[in-house]
Amino acid sequence: MERKRNKYIKILIVITTITAAVMELIDTSIINVALNNISGTLGATLEDASWVVTAYAIANVIIIPLTGFLSRYFGRKNYYFTSIIIFTIASFMCGNSSSLWMLVFWRFVQGIGGGALLSVSQGILFDQFKPEQKGMAGAIFGMGVVLGPTVGPILGGYIVDNYHWALIFDINIPIGILAAIFTWHFIDRKEDEYDIDKSAIPIDYVGILSLTVGIGALQYILEKGQSEDWFEDSAIRLLTVAAVVGLGLFIWWELNTKNPAINLRVMKSRNLIGSNLLTFVCGFGLFGSVYLFPVMVQRAMGYTPTDAGLSMVPGAIVSLIAMPFIGIGLGKGIKPIYFVILGFILFIMHGYLSSQAAPDADKWWFILPQICRGIGTGCLTVPLLSQAVVGLKPSDMPYGISLTNMCRQLGGAFGIAIMNTYTTNRYATHRSDLVSNLQGNSTLVTGRVNALTNGMIGKGVNPGIAKQAAYGSIDHAISSQAHMQAYLDGFLLIAVFFACTVPFMFLLKSENMDAETRAKVAAAAH
Repeated sequence: MERKRNKYIKILIVITTITAAVMELIDTSIINVALNNISGTLGATLEDASWVVTAYAIANVIIIPLTGFLSRYFGRKNYYFTSIIIFTIASFMCGNSSSLWMLVFWRFVQGIGGGALLSVSQGILFDQFKPEQKGMAGAIFGMGVVLGPTVGPILGGYIVDNYHWALIFDINIPIGILAAIFTWHFIDRKEDEYDIDKSAIPIDYVGILSLTVGIGALQYILEKGQSEDWFEDSAIRLLTVAAVVGLGLFIWWELNTKNPAINLRVMKSRNLIGSNLLTFVCGFGLFGSVYLFPVMVQRAMGYTPTDAGLSMVPGAIVSLIAMPFIGIGLGKGIKPIYFVILGFILFIMHGYLSSQAAPDADKWWFILPQICRGIGTGCLTVPLLSQAVVGLKPSDMPYGISLTNMCRQLGGAFGIAIMNTYTTNRYATHRSDLVSNLQGNSTLVTGRVNALTNGMIGKGVNPGIAKQAAYGSIDHAISSQAHMQAYLDGFLLIAVFFACTVPFMFLLKSENMDAETRAKVAAAAH
């Protein structure tokens, strides 16, 4: 009887940890298809609305490398339980936000809580399995990790098309409550959590504060630089100083203090430096393209949020299929560098093919670019993490993996901000070019205006109003075309960015890992 009860408890723990991790991952992508609706409802520009995505990503970047320290300091169960509560309360507040910046604030808090849901869930899940079963645990968790970004755009599109966007956040509330209850009742503390001596665990206040200030200031510069005319704005100049000082102090302090929050000394490994640079590029391309695609097809091509989400499904499905085979290949000794090279080639193809889309392209046209992105993501995610720890001491592996995860999230934050700024700038350029080609005495322009005017008059519209409406229709067509060209430029930038960073692959070592190391990396990767 006791054995049967333990089995059920184990199942509940598995469901709890995977559900919490999937919930966190869904919230990284579910919001993308709702930005148009959020900006319209809250009276903000789409560029400002992108802060809803960026704030969550930045909070993740800050908290993920600190989860190891926070778990030790507060105890893993306490930290995990508190993070679920924070995430759930923040989700409620996001759904009830009455202004954009209120929503952005609570998204940041949600990201702080969400950081533990992914990283700590993995450790709790693995504790439920025997050593010989940990491969199965990794597979289960990996499927959940891939499922989250897959479900996000589809679920978000359906909610936005049929309900209010606030439901995107409200659906987290019952899930979060159940996860908190199950965590409190069924997840046991580790032995070293019963007698935590917090005084023996020094807090690196300087490192944590300087990292927060440096990354926060840098993200604001990237996000608002375009709209604020860069260094013509006093706030941008001030925050540039804060970013340089904050990040500079963080690097210097972490390299010289005895108890750093993030051990940067492992970056002496040339291989780790190269892997983290490529991981940053991977995050840039993945998050940047996932942000760019739904905005483009909705704003410039007239897709509904549901259509935008469904258009991303092929990439998610092939990624789901490819990852087990990639894991098997790594387990059998195939060098990670081979997968990394293939992943870069596929991402370059994804960016280039996406940049060739026509304004009237349907969902079927995007299948090939999305497949390239999906397989490319699978070829880069786990293999780059595997490559990062090649040559590291076993004691340094957790730090190397933590830094690699941070670089991926940071690359994603940069990708979203740079795509937003770049497409805004390109839109202005393309619109200016299109308008300059419209000559007032052009027979084509005059003919188009007259045709639109006569068509409206034929439907009973007042001639004076019909004339203005005709010019408004042409202006709308110009804006749509300029937006389309700007977004296509964004995809091309992703392809160029990947191509330009290929030389960093020469920093990587190509030696194989032993079976024990591969097992540790596979577990950490998930």
